[in-house]
Amino acid sequence: MSSVAVLTQESFAEHRSGLVPQQIKVATLNSEEESDPPTYKDAFPPLPEKAACLESAQEPAGAWGNKIRPIKASVITQVFHVPLEERKYKDMNQFGEGEQAKICLEIMQRTGAHLELSLAKDQGLSIMVSGKLDAVMKARKDIVARLQTQASATVAIPKEHHRFVIGKNGEKLQDLELKTATKIQIPRPDDPSNQIKITGTKEGIEKARHEVLLISAEQDKRAVERLEVEKAFHPFIAGPYNRLVGEIMQETGTRINIPPPSVNRTEIVFTGEKEQLAQAVARIKKIYEEKKKKTTTIAVEVKKSQHKYVIGPKGNSLQEILERTGVSVEIPPSDSISETVILRGEPEKLGQALTEVYAKANSFTVSSVAAPSWLHRFIIGKKGQNLAKITQQMPKVHIEFTEGEDKITLEGPTEDVNVAQEQIEGMVKDLINRMDYVEINIDHKFHRHLIGKSGANINRIKDQYKVSVRIPPDSEKSNLIRIEGDPQGVQQAKRELLELASRMENERTKDLIIEQRFHRTIIGQKGERIREIRDKFPEVIINFPDPAQKSDIVQLRGPKNEVEKCTKYMQKMVADLVENSYSISVPIFKQFHKNIIGKGGANIKKIREESNTKIDLPAENSNSETIIITGKRANCEAARSRILSIQKDLANIAEVEVSIPAKLHNSLIGTKGRLIRSIMEECGGVHIHFPVEGSGSDTVVIRGPSSDVEKAKKQLLHLAEEKQTKSFTVDIRAKPEYHKFLIGKGGGKIRKVRDSTGARVIFPAAEDKDQDLITIIGKEDAVREAQKELEALIQNLDNVVEDSMLVDPKHHRHFVIRRGQVLREIAEEYGGVMVSFPRSGTQSDKVTLKGAKDCVEAAKKRIQEIIEDLEAQVTLECAIPQKFHRSVMGPKGSRIQQITRDFSVQIKFPDREENAVHSTEPVVQENGDEAGEGREAKDCDPGSPRRCDIIIISGRKEKCEAAKEALEALVPVTIEVEVPFDLHRYVIGQKGSGIRKMMDEFEVNIHVPAPELQSDIIAITGLAANLDRAKAGLLERVKELQAEQEDRALRSFKLSVTVDPKYHPKIIGRKGAVITQIRLEHDVNIQFPDKDDGNQPQDQITITGYEKNTEAARDAILRIVGELEQMVSEDVPLDHRVHARIIGARGKAIRKIMDEFKVDIRFPQSGAPDPNCVTVTGLPENVEEAIDHILNLEEEYLADVVDSEALQVYMKPPAHEEAKAPSRGFVVRDAPWTASSSEKGRDDGMGPRA
Repeated sequence: MSSVAVLTQESFAEHRSGLVPQQIKVATLNSEEESDPPTYKDAFPPLPEKAACLESAQEPAGAWGNKIRPIKASVITQVFHVPLEERKYKDMNQFGEGEQAKICLEIMQRTGAHLELSLAKDQGLSIMVSGKLDAVMKARKDIVARLQTQASATVAIPKEHHRFVIGKNGEKLQDLELKTATKIQIPRPDDPSNQIKITGTKEGIEKARHEVLLISAEQDKRAVERLEVEKAFHPFIAGPYNRLVGEIMQETGTRINIPPPSVNRTEIVFTGEKEQLAQAVARIKKIYEEKKKKTTTIAVEVKKSQHKYVIGPKGNSLQEILERTGVSVEIPPSDSISETVILRGEPEKLGQALTEVYAKANSFTVSSVAAPSWLHRFIIGKKGQNLAKITQQMPKVHIEFTEGEDKITLEGPTEDVNVAQEQIEGMVKDLINRMDYVEINIDHKFHRHLIGKSGANINRIKDQYKVSVRIPPDSEKSNLIRIEGDPQGVQQAKRELLELASRMENERTKDLIIEQRFHRTIIGQKGERIREIRDKFPEVIINFPDPAQKSDIVQLRGPKNEVEKCTKYMQKMVADLVENSYSISVPIFKQFHKNIIGKGGANIKKIREESNTKIDLPAENSNSETIIITGKRANCEAARSRILSIQKDLANIAEVEVSIPAKLHNSLIGTKGRLIRSIMEECGGVHIHFPVEGSGSDTVVIRGPSSDVEKAKKQLLHLAEEKQTKSFTVDIRAKPEYHKFLIGKGGGKIRKVRDSTGARVIFPAAEDKDQDLITIIGKEDAVREAQKELEALIQNLDNVVEDSMLVDPKHHRHFVIRRGQVLREIAEEYGGVMVSFPRSGTQSDKVTLKGAKDCVEAAKKRIQEIIEDLEAQVTLECAIPQKFHRSVMGPKGSRIQQITRDFSVQIKFPDREENAVHSTEPVVQENGDEAGEGREAKDCDPGSPRRCDIIIISGRKEKCEAAKEALEALVPVTIEVEVPFDLHRYVIGQKGSGIRKMMDEFEVNIHVPAPELQSDIIAITGLAANLDRAKAGLLERVKELQAEQEDRALRSFKLSVTVDPKYHPKIIGRKGAVITQIRLEHDVNIQFPDKDDGNQPQDQITITGYEKNTEAARDAILRIVGELEQMVSEDVPLDHRVHARIIGARGKAIRKIMDEFKVDIRFPQSGAPDPNCVTVTGLPENVEEAIDHILNLEEEYLADVVDSEALQVYMKPPAHEEAKAPSRGFVVRDAPWTASSSEKGRDDGMGPRA
């Protein structure tokens, strides 16, 4: 059951308070005028004096004296000290590190406060906490709990005082814990213990203990007493509106708790100071005794339905009776069936109280009006407008509509209810006479189509026929549709809905299978593409499945023919999408990806645009080398060829095709590509490309460096041969840390196993889940033998031994620097062997190794090799001018890193010396050389290299020499190329883009001379290997520029044509449409004369371009001029009042007329001498037809204008004859200016004062 009642806020408040309208005093309208104007001091109260005396400071000065709270800073700072003996974290290697710093960071993040720690001289910890008060208190508590050693103590207070320590909702306890930075544990109510435990710092415990004892002491002064008073006498003790008990509480300062009427308890609880509490109890007892003696009761029967009127809103009526008569009225509970009301009071007052009870009971009545339930919402009106009219007149009447019932319930004062009932009955009668409803059955599956997208269809029907259509929700599965409104509109809406339904029954629904991955593309960004399809087939409803359903079914619904057309259209669209979604993967060596991308993505962008494909490269930090190309098959193949050609040009990449039966391809690739990946990794990372499955092709392509390709081809053919004869597979398990040791350096050990047995051993890749699994593939005998060898090796690795060796302490640092990188490499390579060097500072030379026996032996051998390298290490100097150092290093030092890896050497570059060329200062001595010796040496050998040019190479002698040669080969060389000076700016390109592109492409530096030198020589600096390519590229660019120069000369042919200026706008066209068409069609530039230039002939149009194109453009312009010369202009008088209608919204109507009759129509501008004159220009016959058409329109529109003007005369309101009285404005008395003027008058009369 639901009800609707519309009440205004004012009427609701009045209804609740039970006010009588006659009691409300209304001020007269002219009361303001009759009253005296306010004084100046009242209207503008003075501000308080700056230096006020103490008395005035206590009282606010004037109306401005409201207490203004001082503004406090929102951020506060507190500093506190943690003594050394109480610090939790004393033993730290370095202050600001370790667990203490982590804890501080956590506290800052959790509380939002800022912490600063410092160490005092006494090793105590000083902590400064800044932030908002709440954050500082929380942070302080956390710091004390986590950084300071904790103590604990107990304090005993009476059990009944515990709740005062806790406070309301535990707030007092939380506040106490924050203030004292302690943890306070209070025993549970069911625990008999009275001990409160406090945990925290000594200082915090003392503070907390003191606060708890203070609270307990305060409660000791207070007392609690309970007094048994019969429930019936509680209203007399409380008094009307609780005034009597309030007065007692205020006078005695005692808290008195009287249970509410709904709670069946008789005791009254008193809380307060003992003496004052005794006074309060005595007064209450006295009232109780008096009332018990004097009062008597009578019982009367009042209908249950009228009890609420006796009670009144919030019990106000009962309080009112008690206040007026001193009689308490007891009403039975609402869940009781009793109708007996008991009145208790003094005998002489009971009669008056009884009269009031009956008056209250009969002051309200309940009535009902018969009204069909479908009319209820029309009676209520839109947003309750109709009902509001009744409720505003009779605010105390409550009107209730019950859903599904054909009646309206009214409740309120009898007179008001009768008036409201008459009004509602009149409304019902009127609505029944002019409203109708009908119910129709339409299958619920058509309901959403009847509603239309966003309710378009149903809203149109509602607006058109002024009816209300109620369609049940889908969840009800109901076929019943209800139409309500004007009888004629109801019948028309019914007819249209039934027609729509019958049409839908004849419609066809078709399911179209479209892969879900294409759905988003067909819908388009923001639904643009699907909107186009729907516009093309407006009668077809297209429904896509929810993306979460993972369904491929798209449903089409509509007339059979339209659905078929839409199906074909969408199938064609999908076919295009499928064609454009062909994808191929191209493996490209990682080092060449940057060349394929090009500077700023130039190369890849060009390939994408020219091949019309989508090209995705792996992320820079990814290990993948595969580039994915998506688009049409032919375009993808073209893009792949271009990318492969770039790789081929950049490196010595060979490509070999091997024929292997297609049936063997899957077995050669292996599970998740493990087998083929092992071959690719073993053969230097070659790429092996198998044909697409199902293509039937036997061709496998191997691509990579020539030697590696041959090696891979040999292994692949051998594996294929094994697979054809008989292939056998076995899996064995070994810890991942043993794998590198089993493989051996450069794959030596595993190659030895394969060579001796003929079986292939595959280790897991990094991305494989099972890292322990090693697979052996080959002939059964070979696999068994390899398995035996590997298991023996693994068994040896599982036997852990400990061994030691002697290493000179001077070499220890080499092994442990860079966080023990060398030791980590040894552990990885030799089965996780643990190598322990003695602690720094001890002079021990004993190194301990722990691990598998074979691994320990191999690790010892490797350590010995490293020591031999260190013993044999020499230092070589390589002098290369400092200006070339950056070039030698390469981007991010890549070239130097490559040399250090290739030759196992260390290379150190000197510190950069600023202004080294101009330096005249002597070199500072090094390595203990005497300053004088150094200076003497320099003086004697002026040709010796500068220190800033010397690069130090450390390592074995032969490797240092090889590294030196490699470094010297990286020193750039400069060559000169002759390029005509006038082409330099084109070589440089816009903002240097052309020269930068060449420098990036050829990895050289190109220096173009300054323009003032007018030199033809361009210098190219770079590695000797790159210079020839760079020179050829530059000369090729010069040839292109020279060809462009010749082309520019041909394109600069100019032709002038004479055309009368009045035709220029027509040649240009609307928004330049005509002239733009000529320019694009003939590839020319057309320049019109400047109107503001008086020296320039206004009839000359200049055409620039190829000679042939300029002539064609001239002919096109002259053709337009010829047509324009045949045109005529005629003025036609057209009433200015219809101009706007003929022009239409944004000129839409007039443009349609101009396009239809092929004429130009100009309307007069505002302020023109003749506002009715309209000019029509075009061919004579077209002008005549256009004029006839617009004159017909004028006649039609003018009739509407005349009718509208005639109607306006009657709609204008009568002019106000009486002029408004002039406003007095804002008037004040005793203003300062009146006083000054009167004083001035006195001064003038009395003469000047001393």
